[in-house]
Amino acid sequence: MKRTFDLLISLFLLLCLSFVIFVVAILVRLKLGSPIIFKQQRPGLYGKPFYLYKFRTMTDEKDNKGNPLSDQVRLTTFGKFLRKYSLDELPQLINVVKGDISLVGPRPLLMEYLPLYTSEQAKRHHVKPGITGWAQVNGRNAITWEEKFELDVWYVNNQSFLIDMKILFLTLIKVFKSEGINQDGHVTMERFRGIR
Repeated sequence: MKRTFDLLISLFLLLCLSFVIFVVAILVRLKLGSPIIFKQQRPGLYGKPFYLYKFRTMTDEKDNKGNPLSDQVRLTTFGKFLRKYSLDELPQLINVVKGDISLVGPRPLLMEYLPLYTSEQAKRHHVKPGITGWAQVNGRNAITWEEKFELDVWYVNNQSFLIDMKILFLTLIKVFKSEGINQDGHVTMERFRGIR
């Protein structure tokens, strides 16, 4: 039932938002260059890797040694606007259609975090990751990693169609209010370094 719902809703949204997606793609190309889509390997169900799609929000600026400059420097005003209203996330609807992720589930993080999780935190990978999740509507990036993982595991243990509907409704409110986009002093969140 969840897969059918994901497929129908994501196809519907891709159709309804096709003009918005087209306009954002053109603006990204004009303001940030190519590639328009940022593609990065992330862990999916049971940690199986897949490529997550997002509109790029940063420039390719590098220092004199060829290393990328900090996220704070490379994130443009336009990129901040895309992140503020979650427009950079729209290509992930393609990931939903492909079956890589669900509309609702723990957010897919970085592959390098996998060995850092405790056995309890690793339960977040017992379900497909999602575009939005219980942690996103309860603080997003403004809460600690530990709180985020607790919320993710709570969702894994309590998931239901009604909870998914509640999360999707609350996500719309969060997007319009632009809440919890970043952690204090960071573009999004500080990197997860495991339990200290």
